[in-house]
Amino acid sequence: MANDKEHELVYPFGDTLPAMGTTLEVAPGVRWVRMALPFALNHINLWLLRDEIDGREGWTIVDCGITNDATRAAWEQVFANELGGLPVLRVIVTHMHPDHIGLAHWLTERWQCRMWISATDYNAARMASQSTTGFGGDAAAAFFASHGLTDPDAIAKVRARSNYYAGMVPQVPLQFRRLLDGLTVRIGGHDWTCKVGYGHAPEHIALHCPDIEWGTPTPAASAPPSGATLGLGAARRSRSLLISGDMVLPRISTNVSVYDLEPEANPLPLYLDSIDRLRTLPADTLVLPSHGKPFVGLHARIAQLKAHHDERLADVLVACAEAPQHAASLLPVLFKRVLDLHQTTFAMGESVAHLHALWLAGQLKRRQSEDGIFRFALA
Repeated sequence: MANDKEHELVYPFGDTLPAMGTTLEVAPGVRWVRMALPFALNHINLWLLRDEIDGREGWTIVDCGITNDATRAAWEQVFANELGGLPVLRVIVTHMHPDHIGLAHWLTERWQCRMWISATDYNAARMASQSTTGFGGDAAAAFFASHGLTDPDAIAKVRARSNYYAGMVPQVPLQFRRLLDGLTVRIGGHDWTCKVGYGHAPEHIALHCPDIEWGTPTPAASAPPSGATLGLGAARRSRSLLISGDMVLPRISTNVSVYDLEPEANPLPLYLDSIDRLRTLPADTLVLPSHGKPFVGLHARIAQLKAHHDERLADVLVACAEAPQHAASLLPVLFKRVLDLHQTTFAMGESVAHLHALWLAGQLKRRQSEDGIFRFALA
């Protein structure tokens, strides 16, 4: 979903973006890194936090980018020019999706440091890197077919993607340190609290810090040079930062999907409950998302996301009242644009998620027809 209420959010840094292989400091000791992705969603934001562990000064990396030569080369530029000669001390991974954990094995081996992640996402990543469960292969093809995706070409392409996850996450570190909801991690003299989120990933961890002052950057004619600090102005100052991962994004809605591994899952209520818990954070929190630009307006964005899903659930109920529907038949209802195969697999998972939310709430009934397809109608 493109956000048609984006005007309700504030982008303190305007259109300033860090170039590949460089950083921008968005708050003291917090640097923004941006890496390319080979998808329609063409970038991921990663974060560097100034740190000290056991008397050693250095940096903590939050999220990694996918495994490919371009991302490794961009990281090498960052290491050479942006760290002030200091080492990476740890790697924090918000969740197990390829753009977040892909290079964790390389980063931790290169710097001889530990990866920190939730136990659920660690084990999910280990399993997916060996089987690509949910992302492609025979099981994913059969699951999508059971929900109405019967186009032979699309099914053949899903089946052929048996190496989809492992291609971007060929290896997961053999050891990790566990992150838990409510755990406080001391990073560079500041406490960052883990905020668990469900629905998008098995056990997504966002990080909140209540005491790093940031402020509106002073206007500039051009982007600051590599490693520059965006000057803090007096117009807006706050002390609350949230590294939100994928749980709250400013321009698009977070993907919430059902996959073949847990075919009767009900992730949408879990996701909505998770973002609702983030409303306890200050309204002027600077949100550092994994996609899009840093923004202020956390409470407004949560309200937008909840309203969006309420509208989509209402659309699904209307369609199912007219005739029994399957997930594939609802794609034009839920998505108003042409989808490529990569987008279609995510869209199918999200369509099933909306159907399951209504089915498991008792508003729809589910029947599997003789053709093997699950169809949903009003209860």
